[in-house]
Amino acid sequence: MSNWTASTPTVAPPQRDPADVAPAESYRPADPVWVYRDGWRAGIIEASSPRAVTVTYRPGTHRGTGVDTFTAPYVTLREDSDPTLDHRGLHLVRRSPLL
Repeated sequence: MSNWTASTPTVAPPQRDPADVAPAESYRPADPVWVYRDGWRAGIIEASSPRAVTVTYRPGTHRGTGVDTFTAPYVTLREDSDPTLDHRGLHLVRRSPLL
């Protein structure tokens, strides 16, 4: 069973097949995911526990992000790339030395 979703899921959490829901503790930091908050949104796992995951996600169509906690039925792995969330740790800033 593959829990990777190539495009935005179309089934709301209550209608998901329980066999397709990965346990919350199976997610790892930096995993790309879809989370359900007024529709499916792209997100990145920050932390997980046996009961829930903490995710940074895009709550709307703008470039801003939010952080929230979700239970397993509201999360699924994401294969699509999101330019706002993915690679966010790669933006390096070069500092000028103090004189």
